[in-house]
Amino acid sequence: MLKITPYLGIMVLIVSLGGIFYPKLGYFLLLVFATLMIIAPFRGRWFCGNLCPRGSFVDFWLSPLSRKLEIPSILRSMWIRVPIFIVLMGFMVFRIVQTQGAVDKIGMVFVTICLLTTSVAILFGVAIAPRAWCSFCPMGTLQRVAGRGRYMLRVDKEKCIDCGKCQKVCPMQLPVNEILDKPDCIKCARCVEACPKDALSF
Repeated sequence: MLKITPYLGIMVLIVSLGGIFYPKLGYFLLLVFATLMIIAPFRGRWFCGNLCPRGSFVDFWLSPLSRKLEIPSILRSMWIRVPIFIVLMGFMVFRIVQTQGAVDKIGMVFVTICLLTTSVAILFGVAIAPRAWCSFCPMGTLQRVAGRGRYMLRVDKEKCIDCGKCQKVCPMQLPVNEILDKPDCIKCARCVEACPKDALSF
């Protein structure tokens, strides 16, 4: 996790609320899309754990309000994630086409998307767990597909003592110390920092 990560959540509020009055703020989403797509083929979902404003918002701003329950496995299913991706992207493209190229109207489309997804993230974050939204986030799913197998977490089983500290700090509630394919690992490295035996690394 980067030192700046905890503070990026403010961008969610600036775009979601400020964008209502100044729609051009919505174009910030294009910067986010471009950045994550450049990073994903090399580091998978690293953006989610280090640079994502909404990830920062739910981890450091929303977390105190969360029930912190187990994220239902169905939310991680591609049967849920792919339709959500198609519907959300389809809605965005449809609305952009309707703007006929008006700069502020296009910006408002992005602001609307940000407001909608942030509302869902807050709802699921409070009712279930902070990163519940991230388990089926369309952009997270896209990064998962684009960067699968990249920058993987490695477990040294000879050093691991199965203390469970890594799993307690994993925001995605993944089986960290098991040698499994973890495409939804967001590379935040909190597990690496928590491990008392230096058994984890990227």
